[in-house]
Amino acid sequence: GGGGAGGARGIATSAASHARQRPKIDLHALFTGEQLQALLAEKGDVSKKIRTGLIAVKCGMTFEWNAHGIRVPLTVLWVDDCQVVQAKTEAKEGYNAVQLGAGSKKPKQVDLATKGHFRSAEVPIKREVAEFRVSPCAMLPVGHVITAAHFAAGQYVDIQGYSIGKGFQGPMKRWGFSGMPASHGTTLKHRAHGSIGQCQDPGRVWKGKKMAGQMGNDKVSFQSCLVYKVDPARNLLYIRGNVVGKSGKFVKVKDALRKPPVNPAYPAWGLNGWTELPTEVTTADPGPDPFLTQSGPADMKPDKAKPEKEVKEEKKTPPPKKK
Repeated sequence: GGGGAGGARGIATSAASHARQRPKIDLHALFTGEQLQALLAEKGDVSKKIRTGLIAVKCGMTFEWNAHGIRVPLTVLWVDDCQVVQAKTEAKEGYNAVQLGAGSKKPKQVDLATKGHFRSAEVPIKREVAEFRVSPCAMLPVGHVITAAHFAAGQYVDIQGYSIGKGFQGPMKRWGFSGMPASHGTTLKHRAHGSIGQCQDPGRVWKGKKMAGQMGNDKVSFQSCLVYKVDPARNLLYIRGNVVGKSGKFVKVKDALRKPPVNPAYPAWGLNGWTELPTEVTTADPGPDPFLTQSGPADMKPDKAKPEKEVKEEKKTPPPKKK
């Protein structure tokens, strides 16, 4: 009797939850006419062009002092012999992409199929291989070399890699749980996660429950990272701030989705008129001096200094005479 009632109660709850679902909203009704036309633009539109990125090695972190005397933390990325290994087209593979390879490996470290893949492309064996979706007009020939000059100082990039693995961890470190009470009868459960569900209804542990398990070693993307400095001679990129992953690991770098570059080398240096490859070190513009333009009282800013208000002399009224 109890089991039947519990089952019926569970079914009724499920039906009620489906009945309370919110109605679907037409997303096109939330956009204006100009925004809708931009979303429905043709595939060959200039604003929708996507070029390839590159594969780099995270070397570590350093810092520099900019022109205003501010300490800027930087992450150094090394572009280690990045080449095009394969060009995938929509006619053959079903989509347009460029397969890049970076680093190097000995022939005895790879299997026969991998050797044949690089041998057919006439490219040295690479340690890391990754794909980048591109526009049809941004395809690159096999063997084309991509250097650090692919990105310009001052532009923004998206960086993707794997976070540092931390092994099997408990709920307090993995999810930031506060743990059980430190006293009042707690025995050998101070760092436990507590309850993980109910008894008869639903009678199971929900998927995705925050519990102890593997922490780290996840694919993470950092968006809109500033390219502070580019050194084409040494194939180095200096990114402001930290970058995902451990030093010595490979990361994928491409143009930022939310802050695209203004006039990049499209599709890459050495093609379509972009022949003069830059060789000098370039640094991003530090912008206005933050010590002069920081937020504060308006009368403290030199650019928008307000004129001093004239102080009106108040007429002093004599005190009333005593009768």
